[in-house]
Amino acid sequence: MGYELFVGTRYLRAKRKQTFISVNTVISTAGIFLGVAALIIVLAVMNGFEAELRNKILGINAHILLTRLDGNMEQYRDVMHDIAGVDRVEAATPFLYGQAMVKKGSRVTGVVLRGMDPESAPDVINVGTIVEGDLSSLSEVRDREEDLPPIIVGRELAGTLGTRYGDTIEVLLPMGVSTPMGTMPRLKTFRVSGVFESGFYEYDSTLAFLSLSDMRQFLNTGDAVTGIEIKIDSIYRAKEVADALEEHLGPSYWARTWMELNRNLFSALKLERTVMFIILSLIVLVAAFNIVITLIMSVMEKTGDIAILKSMGATGRSIMKIFMVQGLIIGFVGTALGCVAGITAALNLESIVGFIEDLFGFTVLPRDVYYLSTLPSEVNYPDVALIVLVTLAICFVASIYPAWTASRLDPAEALRYE
Repeated sequence: MGYELFVGTRYLRAKRKQTFISVNTVISTAGIFLGVAALIIVLAVMNGFEAELRNKILGINAHILLTRLDGNMEQYRDVMHDIAGVDRVEAATPFLYGQAMVKKGSRVTGVVLRGMDPESAPDVINVGTIVEGDLSSLSEVRDREEDLPPIIVGRELAGTLGTRYGDTIEVLLPMGVSTPMGTMPRLKTFRVSGVFESGFYEYDSTLAFLSLSDMRQFLNTGDAVTGIEIKIDSIYRAKEVADALEEHLGPSYWARTWMELNRNLFSALKLERTVMFIILSLIVLVAAFNIVITLIMSVMEKTGDIAILKSMGATGRSIMKIFMVQGLIIGFVGTALGCVAGITAALNLESIVGFIEDLFGFTVLPRDVYYLSTLPSEVNYPDVALIVLVTLAICFVASIYPAWTASRLDPAEALRYE
């Protein structure tokens, strides 16, 4: 840039009579700083929410859910053998779903019962952290017929019922059995052999696991299962594998991917992310208006200097460069500081939130309101690069008009009253 860079940086250093311009420069830089930092932090939180939800959903649920269109799946072992040869399929496990009521003393709540194969299920799903007991308790062989079958419940569900590891609970199935007294609900007592915590409040408060054999016996479904859960080697190839499974098994089978089962949720997150980017970009736009005002005031203040430079041979392009340098330096400094602060805050957000909660005594993310119990954050560096480019582009555009005005100044008119 030659002397244009030197002169432009000198103009940013205010003399005593230019204090107001200097203050406006600081305000413009602070506006860019706040806008960039806010964008990085908010988008990191949005990315963290999406990643956390995806991980939680893909922990309890498989990548692909295979069911029959005409009801329960009878010959599921043959189906599992067939799908084992499909490309990208890593593991599969049968499952059986049912809805019931659980009762402990005077406390009653609804629950989703999920029968799982203790041997193959851990290869496909992850129930999270076992707070009490052990997942392997579902596969324990009962020595006596009167021994109670095991059940593993979510931590929130255990809290709602007031039950702990080793307690007994009663499970009531709405679909009753016929008796001489009429249709009566099916009631069975289970032993709580474990308590899990997935970190997903909806699952922890409504889900309970049984062994597949106990679930069949309780629901009286014989050898049938609801369907098969499948794990593949790449979650983003789920649609491709699901189509291959349907083509391989025939039209009576229906394969649904994790994206299809949660399409509305992830579409809403993507829309929110885009809207937040647009809204927070307005902070940068406001700061850009401050840059315009600062440069216009600087041009008015430096009218005599501009005239002298032109009289000494400076071209209009050089004058334009001088004032554009000022705008770009303001944008660059604000963007750099905003990136450092935003990335630092995003990477340490959990600690910052914990400090704020301890300091003011409130919970930022109540477990009983939101899906998640912690505030996640994940910095996506391509997003940071996009924010930097957009911010610098806005600062560049904001600098054009004041710089163009300065370049058109007539030296004779400027020096007439000097």
